[in-house]
Amino acid sequence: MGSYLEFSGIGKTYPGVRALEDISFRAEAGKVLALLGENGAGKSTLLKIMSGDVRPDDGSITLDGEKLALHAPVDAIKAGISVIYQERQLVPALSVMENIFLGALPTRHGIIDYAKLRADTQLLLDKFALPIDPGTSVMMLSIAHQQMVEIMKAYRRDSKVIAFDEPTAPLTDVEINILFNLIRQLRDEGKVVIYVSHRLKEIFEVTDEIVVLKDGLFVASLTTTETNEQELIKSMVGRDIGDTYANLSRNDTYGDVLLEVRNLTTRSVTDVSFTIRKGEVVGFAGLVGAGRTEVMQAVFGADEVLSGEILLEGEPVKFARPSDAIEKGMALCPEDRKEQGLVLWRSVQDNIAMPVLGKLTVGNFFLSPRKVSELAIAAVKKFDIKTPTLDKRVIELSGGNQQKVILGRWTSEKVDTKLLILDEPTKGIDVGTKAEIYQMVCDFAKEGIAVIFISSELTEVINVADKVVVMQGGRVNGEIKREDATEEGVLALAMLH
Repeated sequence: MGSYLEFSGIGKTYPGVRALEDISFRAEAGKVLALLGENGAGKSTLLKIMSGDVRPDDGSITLDGEKLALHAPVDAIKAGISVIYQERQLVPALSVMENIFLGALPTRHGIIDYAKLRADTQLLLDKFALPIDPGTSVMMLSIAHQQMVEIMKAYRRDSKVIAFDEPTAPLTDVEINILFNLIRQLRDEGKVVIYVSHRLKEIFEVTDEIVVLKDGLFVASLTTTETNEQELIKSMVGRDIGDTYANLSRNDTYGDVLLEVRNLTTRSVTDVSFTIRKGEVVGFAGLVGAGRTEVMQAVFGADEVLSGEILLEGEPVKFARPSDAIEKGMALCPEDRKEQGLVLWRSVQDNIAMPVLGKLTVGNFFLSPRKVSELAIAAVKKFDIKTPTLDKRVIELSGGNQQKVILGRWTSEKVDTKLLILDEPTKGIDVGTKAEIYQMVCDFAKEGIAVIFISSELTEVINVADKVVVMQGGRVNGEIKREDATEEGVLALAMLH
């Protein structure tokens, strides 16, 4: 019998939140098991428990029948469990080979044997057909190759169990295929593989079994080939959300042109032009590296504009810094919400109130706790942010609720937002919350806000936006109205040289 990892009655409570309750299931070798559920379902907590980062209040984990005592990550590694998180656990300044063998560097006469280290690393890289030089500094690698180095670390340790947490979020389609081939190879070698993702297409492509969690409870265990997307969505959300895009209540009247970009050139993009009207949703599509984010950073004053013009309500503007853009009614929800969008260690209400603290004072000098709370309460209600208290740190919220905090910040009654730039707003977010965010975008447009919607998921960008601007290689390759947009048409423009 092959290896197996078994969860028995796992429970975990945080202040005000029951994160997991009586979770029991088995993951077996030679199969890829998907762990599926909405944001806040308990997936991340379960991964942290199996990696030794968090200790459960109830229940136990057994590996091949032996009960594990996981008090720290080193205990999980010694037991043969590796968890590969979205945030890579690498030392950027060290080489590929040093990262892979960190903690087990080969030595000779008391010093590191670099010849053996390089040779052993090369064997691993050859096994998985990865074109990486063992001596390359990790900081010089693409995000995709950094992720492959994480997998090599787990494989080198001879881990029996390897769990992947949203591994494809930063990857291109080509890189995703490489990753899936690696996962299949691990499965075929008899590893226990656990795969967490919100992308249902991937679940059906790479997994054999599915465990669904909801609100910290076990909902279902399914065989991948015997279910479908609608059944999974219903299990996760607790309801049939139907045709998400067809059910959207959209804005159908646009105002005057709010923003016009003419021949914008920066160090990253060339000769970019587009317009957006009040109440309009303009989508930006393209492959990774196409320049979508870079255009918005320049528009928002975060990157230097070398040439071209930006007109806001018909008037030329030049933003030396993002604060200049914010003063003019522009807001940016960045792609990396944890690194750039939130102050993770501060509370929900602090994050929501941050841009308008000057408007929440008493006598123009002292911050009014009452005004701050009222503003935060309004945002929590408006966006259905799931948090037990306003004082809860945002790092403890699910990804979907973190995204809602950012939206609440920029669309409160104290902020006069005219242009809202959303860069990958549904990245790492479950299908139920995605549907909520799509409708929020349409509601913003109904309020007269111009919304720029950047997404790597072609299906959502062509169904949410009123028109789609397609970029490739730092340039605009075309513009398509929603009624004319197809995935094939957008992809052709995105790949056209």
